[in-house]
Amino acid sequence: MSLTLSLDFQFTSSIEKVWSALTDSSKLAKWTMENDFKPVVGHRFQFRTQPTEWWNGIIDGEVLIVDVPNLLSYTWASGEKHTVTWTLQDLGDGKVNLHLEQTGISNDQALAGAKYGWGNWFREFEKVLEQ
Repeated sequence: MSLTLSLDFQFTSSIEKVWSALTDSSKLAKWTMENDFKPVVGHRFQFRTQPTEWWNGIIDGEVLIVDVPNLLSYTWASGEKHTVTWTLQDLGDGKVNLHLEQTGISNDQALAGAKYGWGNWFREFEKVLEQ
């Protein structure tokens, strides 16, 4: 059985700024983790954070889809292999909807952890958009 996390976030920003916060390695590091991400299909990258006794702190990924500034998808592997897909929609009036879908999650505990993690990160994401 595979579970999917599906979240929507609305921002008062331009779609270009939201895209940049998702794809620019230095901006990405400000709201998630250190990384060597590039928005290039086939690029392999890592997110890196402090290891713990349960986890080495590394998430491996490979970029699957880049459709500027509407769609970004990549693998997310840390033990389990997930697919993370971002869909951006310009709602007009300076508002953007950002839809996150993370597929391949194996159990409710992992789903709850992913939801918690993204929720925390999105508080930081908003700060990046304001810069």
